[in-house]
Amino acid sequence: MPTSRSYRDSCGIARALDVVGERWALLVVRELLLAPQRFSELRHALPHVSSNVLADRLRELEHNGVIRRAPAAAEGPRVYELSERGRQLEPVLMALSDWGVSVPEPAAPSSLSATSVLIFLRRAARPDPAAPPTTCRLELGGRVWTIRLASGRVQVEPGEPAKADVSLRTDPKTLSALLTDPDALATACADGSAAVVGDLPAIGRLLHAVADPWPSGG
Repeated sequence: MPTSRSYRDSCGIARALDVVGERWALLVVRELLLAPQRFSELRHALPHVSSNVLADRLRELEHNGVIRRAPAAAEGPRVYELSERGRQLEPVLMALSDWGVSVPEPAAPSSLSATSVLIFLRRAARPDPAAPPTTCRLELGGRVWTIRLASGRVQVEPGEPAKADVSLRTDPKTLSALLTDPDALATACADGSAAVVGDLPAIGRLLHAVADPWPSGG
């Protein structure tokens, strides 16, 4: 059942934790930052949470106005998305991410969701502003994303691009490794953990935008 526990503390921090402090709640919010998701997609992204606990967190977050059910086919499964109030948690999550990078990695087996890697890509990439615009079709964790590099910026959007310069199919952990070491792409393609179709230099521009970011102005 959804929890009704409270810190019974008037401080704004405590009141916020009453809403999103339960285990898995903020990770559900993280998974919805880039795109709405179905229950099954959230379970796939968060493999260590039980179905019952995930259902409880969704009900609590919906009750508290953090998420809502997105429009979907009448007979289709429920799709969840962040509300405007829920979107206000993004800078909180990014600050937690920055703080958490100094925390030791969890023991194996550990998971890494597609959303996690894409959030990192979006924040860390600094494409060369003089490079030609690039559109990449990225198939990651069974879902398709559009990655655009242009004018020194990167955009991450769910769904198929109208036209792509290159297509990359891989898994989140392999992509995370490639963003650190783009030179490992050939090995990943050879062992089947990645597949590239199209303009290979375009993938290089994407990976090097994180591994060797262009200096930002200012």
